[in-house]
Amino acid sequence: MLPLVYHPNYSCPFPEQHRFVMSKFVRLHDYCRQQGLIGRNNLFQPQPASLTDLDIAHERFYLESLCDQTLDPRAWRRIGLPWSQGLIDRTLTAPNGTLLTARLALQHGMACHLAGGTHHAHRDFGSGFCLINDLAYCALTLLAQGDVEKVLIFDLDVHQGDGTAAILAHEPRAFTCSIHCEKNFPFRKSSSDLDIGLDQHLTDQPYLQTVEETLLRLLDEHQPDLVLYDAGADIWQGDELGHLDISWAGVQQRDELVLSHCLRRHIPLATVIGGGYDRDHARLARRHAIVVESAAHLYPQYLS
Repeated sequence: MLPLVYHPNYSCPFPEQHRFVMSKFVRLHDYCRQQGLIGRNNLFQPQPASLTDLDIAHERFYLESLCDQTLDPRAWRRIGLPWSQGLIDRTLTAPNGTLLTARLALQHGMACHLAGGTHHAHRDFGSGFCLINDLAYCALTLLAQGDVEKVLIFDLDVHQGDGTAAILAHEPRAFTCSIHCEKNFPFRKSSSDLDIGLDQHLTDQPYLQTVEETLLRLLDEHQPDLVLYDAGADIWQGDELGHLDISWAGVQQRDELVLSHCLRRHIPLATVIGGGYDRDHARLARRHAIVVESAAHLYPQYLS
């Protein structure tokens, strides 16, 4: 079965009415189990990362101030989440979840993380509900340890991956691509290796054409050893913070084309769920599950 990565601390105690839906992780896990996507041997649990692990991507003083609650109040407001020990515990665990997912993908061809995509976190500050940048941390760790020589971060969250771009700006072995809604958060964007800013209310056909043409070009030009795919579910037309007009079927088509092109080329692919915002929390979990269901459907073709 398709390898999946999850930890029970991902959904920590959290204000129910907050814009960020902290319960989506356990809801996603439970939905995947109900759908038969979780078996006896395909669910993997990460260990928490140490500050020494994480300082490959972040400044040590920033990491320490997160953990001991000494971060400036204005900096906390920029993150947008209330401090709690539970939040810190999950924040230290989830980056290793993405790293574990990547290592499983390198071993098995594909793997999915039931969290991740915290791409607004910069080296020395957090932003937009993101404290630690799991994508940058994962890429830098794999490169430093010699597991890969080239990584493609293909970020299809509706919001630009500004933190990832900034942290990896001087790492030529990690290519960052962000396809996002241009007139949307963050309003001060970083420069990815490739940024494609989309018009608001873009519909399925031109969106999918842009995604496919871009991915094929990048796979051909860079021939990465690994693709880290941020499958942001916030491109959906009903997302509260999205501003694109992509149908539910369009989200599914996007994920299937990204996954299938990597599988056909035998390029290992690790997925993270990225952003998604919805007052209907169960519907949000189903939306995040699209990439997992698509991967579980396509994965046996890789094995055959």
